[in-house]
Amino acid sequence: MARSLAAPRGLRRLFSTSSFFPPPTAAAAAAESRVEPEPNTNLFVSGLSKRTTTEKLREAFSQFGEVVHARVVSDRISGYSKGFGFVRYATLEDAAKGVEGMNGKYLHGWVIFAEYARPRPPPTSPPNNGFP
Repeated sequence: MARSLAAPRGLRRLFSTSSFFPPPTAAAAAAESRVEPEPNTNLFVSGLSKRTTTEKLREAFSQFGEVVHARVVSDRISGYSKGFGFVRYATLEDAAKGVEGMNGKYLHGWVIFAEYARPRPPPTSPPNNGFP
């Protein structure tokens, strides 16, 4: 008795070569919407060691230009560094030199990353759940 070699109807749909693509996941959509920040004088520095202080951060970045402000963000309770900070330069040229000079370099035994800081998004109000 000869059997049909065709796949059942449901499997044909599963293995079809149609042009349907599933909707992107939230992570993929976030990666696509991520754009490079505009050059500005404020830099975001990540990958900092727990030993890096604000003074050491200022000293490391001051070799590329005039640092107006530097800050290592620390935990409110423990006081330890959260591993990132901000450096503000006087001019855009100094900021560009700072990004070029410190991005991917070692600082206190850790590889750090420097990029232009993105503006903080506006705060969103919590949903009121139908109450005024």
